[in-house]
Amino acid sequence: QVQLVESGGGLVQAGGSLRLSCAASGRIFRVNTMGWFRQASGNQRELVATISTSGSTNVKDSVKGRFTISRDNAKNTVSLQMNNLKPEDTAVYYCYGSIQTLFTLPVSDYWGQGTQVTVSS
Repeated sequence: QVQLVESGGGLVQAGGSLRLSCAASGRIFRVNTMGWFRQASGNQRELVATISTSGSTNVKDSVKGRFTISRDNAKNTVSLQMNNLKPEDTAVYYCYGSIQTLFTLPVSDYWGQGTQVTVSS
């Protein structure tokens, strides 16, 4: 089975920084796109940033210039450096991975358990 384990959430004042990390482990043949989504209370889950194996990124407009996504393909990890945090960034952040567990199987979506990020004004 595959697990995505996140770390790094917490409480920070507006203007502060946090770094989220996520590691994929288990029966993995190949990890394709990885990324971060978030869900604020009462809202739908939304994309924050994704990164391909080649390093191509897709970043939500409202966090561009503040958030940076990166990954280590050898370790199957993805990180999100969040700077100049704003109260509207408060949400549960979920790690995402598009993962193939065996070469004979199709790619499936996997999610972490979520980590709370709270930004106080």
